[in-house]
Amino acid sequence: MKYHLMLMLAAQLGLPALAQTSKQAPQVKTANGLVEGTIEASGIRSFKGIPFAQPPVGDLRWKEPQPVKNWSGVKQTQKFGPRAMQRALFGDMGFRSDGMNEDCLYLNVWTPAKSSQEKLPVLVYFYGGGFVAGDGSEPRYDGESMARKGIVALTVNYRLGLFGFFAHPELSKESPNHSSGNYGYLDQNAALRWVQQNIEAFGGDPKRVTIAGESAGSVSVCAQMVSPLSKGLIAGAIGESGSLLGTLPPITLTDGEKNGVEFATMVGVKTIADMRAISAEKLLEETAKVAFGRFAATVDGYFFPKQPAALFAAGEQAHVPLLAGWNSEEMNYRAIFGQEKPTVENYTKVVQKLYPERADAVLKAYAANTDEEVVQAATALAGDRFIGYSTWKWADIQSKTGGKPVYRYFYARPRPAMTPEMGNATPGLAGGVVKGGNGAAPKAPQAQGAVHSAEIEYAMGNLSTNKVYAWTPEDYRVSETMQNYFANFIKTGNPNGAGLPKWTPLKNGETVQVMHIDVDTKSMAETHKDRYLVLDSFVK
Repeated sequence: MKYHLMLMLAAQLGLPALAQTSKQAPQVKTANGLVEGTIEASGIRSFKGIPFAQPPVGDLRWKEPQPVKNWSGVKQTQKFGPRAMQRALFGDMGFRSDGMNEDCLYLNVWTPAKSSQEKLPVLVYFYGGGFVAGDGSEPRYDGESMARKGIVALTVNYRLGLFGFFAHPELSKESPNHSSGNYGYLDQNAALRWVQQNIEAFGGDPKRVTIAGESAGSVSVCAQMVSPLSKGLIAGAIGESGSLLGTLPPITLTDGEKNGVEFATMVGVKTIADMRAISAEKLLEETAKVAFGRFAATVDGYFFPKQPAALFAAGEQAHVPLLAGWNSEEMNYRAIFGQEKPTVENYTKVVQKLYPERADAVLKAYAANTDEEVVQAATALAGDRFIGYSTWKWADIQSKTGGKPVYRYFYARPRPAMTPEMGNATPGLAGGVVKGGNGAAPKAPQAQGAVHSAEIEYAMGNLSTNKVYAWTPEDYRVSETMQNYFANFIKTGNPNGAGLPKWTPLKNGETVQVMHIDVDTKSMAETHKDRYLVLDSFVK
């Protein structure tokens, strides 16, 4: 009790907000009340499960995130909050969350700071999962390793699927912003606003906030960069595989509302009040049946005032440094071949079917004269169609209209073999893990490159948290290189630093240099711009 009184007095006097003794758990006075965290074995202080918005339940389901209500006493923030409502879709996700709940708007902070006066750089990381799965508790995103590099690191939860991206005419009508469908993005924006208000108390600098993410998390970074709601809240951006400019782009509000009406009709209700009365578990179950596939973000006139491509082209995005790239095997050739064999004849037929009016141009850019070359060319085409092109487009347009340096990478380190303990598991198509039943899982061909999501543990310094793969000294070397590039960028807006190969930013109109990250990391001239220009020509 005496310690708590001393802390409150210190806060009133404007003394450092981050406090601890050798025997006391660390406490921080946030704008809403005191939180108490944990001192990790490394000495890093962690605060898990801090609410940054009111629980989006009941009448707050499908509403913009509302400010947290103040609390009295000390809130224990020593375990992760619940993850957002989601179906089990991806085999590579492991959660440390406190179950699954519609009440999910919590964030986690790891800080090396011992006082609020240190003003350290800040990293806010958004998880991937196609906007239908994922959580800030996943070990691969853990912020402790980045904190050991002198960075205040955060992971942030946001609403997913139906709960995060459901649009409906009635919701648009009741919204003060006349919008609906972007609740997940608005959650991220609310978290960034929380950071501006509170991060100094954790030893962070609100003027040095870098946002980062992979896949849907990378798309989220792109979205926050281009939304006028977040432009003043970030100082830098890191995108790992994906952007709005081709991956999970927003649809029109009209189309989003149409999908929402279709879903409500399917579940047998007519009003939003009736929809809010249905349990979250029942609604989640119903989402497996949606005919239109997924609930997409919308160009709502609020979070997105117009299409993201138009905002980037006009230079209306956040003018901050960007570090972005993708992996060498984002998708396997089987994604376009299906059960057909990868022969030159079948490849020609597949491309003609995909691009009936421009097949010759695609076959020239992704050329293959032998069956062996077909596998390489088709893997490149599948990966670019999936996520490579959209990331290229983001870096390209930002280098032309963003006014700040853009650094592009190509990640090529294949994961090592799985550990013997994994037994009957096998790598999945795009980075997941397929587990067999009584027998062995069907064996997929050995990946020749870095599959989708493979770089996350390397970039965040978290190889040791993933027990699936038999990491080698070379893997740890690649991780150290990549994490140091990321850490330098978070600190200065420039990835370069002592002991690292020099990384040159993109320059519009000049030869593009790309950092190839592998065991032998080196800068190389871009070699396949023709591929992206061909794909770009298909965009209306």
